[in-house]
Amino acid sequence: ASAVIRRYIDLGNALDTAALNAIGTGYLCLLNVTDLNMIQPNSLKLVSLNPSACSQLTKDILYEKAKRAFSDQHFPAYYKLIEPYLGGAPAVDLKALSKDNVNMNVSTLASLNRNSLMGLTPSEVRGLLGMYLTDLKKWQYKDPIWEWIQRQKQSELDKLGIGLTGGTQEGYINIVTPKFSPPSASSLGPVAMTLHLLPALLISFLMMSLLS
Repeated sequence: ASAVIRRYIDLGNALDTAALNAIGTGYLCLLNVTDLNMIQPNSLKLVSLNPSACSQLTKDILYEKAKRAFSDQHFPAYYKLIEPYLGGAPAVDLKALSKDNVNMNVSTLASLNRNSLMGLTPSEVRGLLGMYLTDLKKWQYKDPIWEWIQRQKQSELDKLGIGLTGGTQEGYINIVTPKFSPPSASSLGPVAMTLHLLPALLISFLMMSLLS
């Protein structure tokens, strides 16, 4: 398949709608960066692709093209079209989607770019999941949801009302230092005397070792 795609492109053929339909999701990940950059956004309008199994770079490139291709659509049509490409969405775009009642599946949430997911607050995740928020509890200990939970304040997770645990407690990162009273000047006297005599004591110890 890779050889056929390479030959097709080397002959100067475009990666248009027909070509992308022929390649399909099954061989989409074989395209390199140069190939992906050849794709015109409008070519994505009439194809059904899902780059979730591809590299992060492939997801990033295709997301930007899909975003341009479907920018003339309104919700909820826009979300249905862009959903397969959300693995390449930056956090800022996901934050915007959280305000549009998109009702994202938890499986889609888990497939997002890890860095983008970690940049979302519990309230933003609530906005993305909508009617599927309660399903998040079932995914609590699955990666990368568990990592996201551990990065959140437990008080913010509690506001979701679905029983998520594992967040950071208030003040958890404060450094606890042992409590003790500072030494008085009188108690420092013997210590200071010992430090003052230390070189002489060492010399005496070495002389005794040599003479023995």
